[in-house]
Amino acid sequence: MSLNFRLSRAASAQLPALVLRLILTCVLAGLPAFGQAQSSVPRPPSSMSSVPRPPDTQNQQSTNSDDQPTTTFKVNVKLVNVFTTVTDSGGSPVSSLKQDDFQVFEDGVPQQIAVFHRESELPLSIVVAIDTSLSTRGDLKLELESARRFAHAILRPIDGLSLFQFSEIVDQLTPFTADMKTIDRGISRVHPGAATALYDTLYLGSDALLERRGRKVMVMITDGGDTVSKTSYQEAIREAQQAEVILYSIIIVPIENSAGRDIGGEHALIQLSRDTGGKYFYASGLEQLDAAFRQISDELRTQYLIAYYPSRRIADSDYRRIEIKVNPASKDYPDPAELVVRHRSGYYTMPPK
Repeated sequence: MSLNFRLSRAASAQLPALVLRLILTCVLAGLPAFGQAQSSVPRPPSSMSSVPRPPDTQNQQSTNSDDQPTTTFKVNVKLVNVFTTVTDSGGSPVSSLKQDDFQVFEDGVPQQIAVFHRESELPLSIVVAIDTSLSTRGDLKLELESARRFAHAILRPIDGLSLFQFSEIVDQLTPFTADMKTIDRGISRVHPGAATALYDTLYLGSDALLERRGRKVMVMITDGGDTVSKTSYQEAIREAQQAEVILYSIIIVPIENSAGRDIGGEHALIQLSRDTGGKYFYASGLEQLDAAFRQISDELRTQYLIAYYPSRRIADSDYRRIEIKVNPASKDYPDPAELVVRHRSGYYTMPPK
């Protein structure tokens, strides 16, 4: 549109001064013929704020009168996708809710739901990231076997899984694939390391998921300690939220006592999982690892996609906070008050500096 506008100005500069004065006189006099000719010139960008936002105006058109030509503008209003998980008081997924059962708020302002789906058919892109640092070496074989069973159980031909290992460095062992032989070969190549670059892994895994379509999930198996990351906590969570990643953390803890546990790191993982709409689990053996993977698999089969066009922003911050609730008056579940709703906590309107 800006190119067309510049061309229009250049063309007008070539008109003789007499013609320009005549056009100005006609416009001031309100002559219809010249008023119609003027309407073919695109409006400057500053006038775009008057164009209604989707979904209220589908054709995105602006007209001056019924007998004048129409000027069409493209309005860049991003649809905000929020993958949402609802569980009952026992932690079991609830998949029977309808669009009218949900209420959406952005920074406390009610939003109109534009898209609603129960998500089981959308492709899944999954990053499985395994901590291979010294502190997890004793459980590594169990973690790999449990991750292998998870991949075999959940992947469909339309899905893709990428295997990461992380210690002092982060390695992507396989590209996104649904080929189980490729994944098994990647698992067999996992090897122990030394330190733990946890935030680097969340950042790089989210970056790998950024351009993927459908649902994007990261499963991180770790003891929770970060020792060598160059990426900060804030940088990691921002990248995850911009990529719309759902983080599931499986935190490996000692069997007998808390000796050697990184409580601060565990709390960071718990908050990261909550802020992305995921969940955290504690595991100290193969049985608990398998149980965590089963719950993750069940949730990924019963999610909702709720999307909306955000209303006008009032605050100056580039971060928008999202809240989704189940309508207390819902009749699609016996006791709506007991339901737990999980989703990403918000999104950024601007890329990181």
